Amino acid sequence: MVRHARHGPAGRLQPRAMHGWIIIDKPLGPGSTQIVSAVKRALRTGGYGKVKVGHGGTLDPLASGVLPVALGEATKLSGRMLDADKAYDFTIGFGVETDTLDAEGKAVAVSGVCPTLDAIEAVLPRFTGAIEQVPPAYSALKIDGQRAYDRARAGESFEMKTRAVTIHSLTIPSSSEPLRGNEGLNEITLSCSVSKGTYIRSLARDIARALGTVGHVTMLRRTKAGPFTLSQAISLDKLDELAKGRQLEKALLPLTAGLDDIPALSVTPDQARALREGRRLIGIAAPTGLNLAIDGDMPVALVEVEDREVRVVRGFNMMSKEDR
Repeated sequence: MVRHARHGPAGRLQPRAMHGWIIIDKPLGPGSTQIVSAVKRALRTGGYGKVKVGHGGTLDPLASGVLPVALGEATKLSGRMLDADKAYDFTIGFGVETDTLDAEGKAVAVSGVCPTLDAIEAVLPRFTGAIEQVPPAYSALKIDGQRAYDRARAGESFEMKTRAVTIHSLTIPSSSEPLRGNEGLNEITLSCSVSKGTYIRSLARDIARALGTVGHVTMLRRTKAGPFTLSQAISLDKLDELAKGRQLEKALLPLTAGLDDIPALSVTPDQARALREGRRLIGIAAPTGLNLAIDGDMPVALVEVEDREVRVVRGFNMMSKEDR
C-alpha cells in the first residue's frame, strides 16, 4: 500500500491512513490494550495518518502469541475475529490448582499425584468435540452486571455457569514421546484448536482433575487466531524498528486477509456505489450467505446474499482507485 497519497498545504505529501491488520507476537507481560497502544505509538512515530486501532481477541498478560491488531476499516471486522476459532499450545503443571488457574494465583488445592503420559493420552478424547466447561472465576465474564474477576478479587462467592464450547483438536506434541513410561510427569504441554469462548485455564483444570490430580496453566501461547498464524506475526521490537524507518506497510496485511473464508463477489463501479449508499442489489448470482463485495481489488462491503438479493451487512469506507 502506498503511504503518501495526497498533497497538503504547501504541496507537502500527506500520510495516507492505513487499513488492514498488523499481527503482533505478544510477549508475556502486557495486556491486549497495551499492545493496541503500542501500535498507535508506532503509527505516530512513523508519521502515519490518524487511524482507528483495535485488537481481534484478548490475550491475558500471562499469555503470549498471535494478537491480530486491526487498523482503520479493518476494525469493523474485529467482532468477526473475536468469534473465530483459535489455536494454542499450553502447559499444565500438575500438583497445584490456583484460584486463577494460572501461575499468578494462590494455591487452593494440592495433590501428590503425577499422571503418566499414557494416562494423559487416554483422557484427552473426553475433552475433544462438544464439551461443557465452567469458566474461571477470574475472567472478564459479567455476573449480575459486574466482572467476575472484580468480584473474585473482592473475596465474593458466586457461581459460574457452565457453557458449551467445542474443542476441535487436543493433542500431545510428538516431542513428548521420550516421556512415555511408568514415571509420573510434573507437567505436560498440549496443543489444541478451539471454538470461541473456550477457556484454556478451565480446560487444564478439568484435564488434571480427570487424571485424579489438580493442576494449573504454567504456559499459554496462542499459535493461531482465525486465519492469522505466528508466521505472520512480528515482535514489538520489529514494530518499533519499522515505525522508526517509516516502513509499517511491510507488516500490514490487507483488510481482506481477515476474510479468507468469505467468498468474493465482484461488483461493477455502479453496483459498488449503490452498496456504499446502502441500497440493495437485485438479481445477482452469488452464493447464499455472507460474501465480500469487491470493486476490482477494492473491498466495498460485507454483504448477505439471499434469493439473488444482496444487502449490506458492513460497509467499508475505502479509497477508490481514482483517489490513489
